[in-house]
Amino acid sequence: MRRVLITGASRGIGRAIAMRLAADGWSVALHHRGSPTAIAEIAGNLGSAVCGVYRADLSVPGEAERLWEEAIRDGELHALVNNAGAYVPCSLLESTDDEWMRVWEETMALNLRAPMVLSRLASLRFAGRGGGKIVNVASRVGFRGEAGAAAYAASKAALINLTRSLAVELAPKGVLLFGIAPGWVDTAMARTGMRERLPSILETIPLGRMATPEDCANVVRFLLSGEADYLSGQTIDINGASYFH
Repeated sequence: MRRVLITGASRGIGRAIAMRLAADGWSVALHHRGSPTAIAEIAGNLGSAVCGVYRADLSVPGEAERLWEEAIRDGELHALVNNAGAYVPCSLLESTDDEWMRVWEETMALNLRAPMVLSRLASLRFAGRGGGKIVNVASRVGFRGEAGAAAYAASKAALINLTRSLAVELAPKGVLLFGIAPGWVDTAMARTGMRERLPSILETIPLGRMATPEDCANVVRFLLSGEADYLSGQTIDINGASYFH
């Protein structure tokens, strides 16, 4: 049985990835930060496809290491999906020094440090036994930037280049790394004021709709399927033809 650890699996893209991979025959280990009701719901829906449920605040030093050790103690892992992350807007001109630094530190801890730590731990184990796969969930803004969210954009740009760099370094060991870069996903509608912005957002998307979490999950399924192995190092855009680079 192929076993995969998915971070941030209680909702949104992470939840959709867990459901899609379970349907594709994977045994899924589910991480959440503190959503017991949500994670219990998805675990109940997936039934025997779930091989572990783990709680950890990945923004806290040491928690990524603890998560990995707990997950690997319950069975061998063959893939890792680094999905957990946070989008915290912060204006350079309007924020205080303390606010600016807090947002940067918290964003980098969750969006970059935790995936880096988990990728290192996974790669060390995968390389020692002949291979494994890692998928990092980045963002379109990692390529194009984002006004008012520089920390988020920088963290995703760094994650994209972490994916590239480790793919080159680890290819001889059979460790494959991939990324996805979603544009607007309809989970963003939970943000304050998004309903009012929707018409203007859709005008920027030639396909005329936001991505769904399932759109993202389908690409992750492909990347982990064995059909995409020669794409190691690539980050796949999922943005409805709204941005190219």
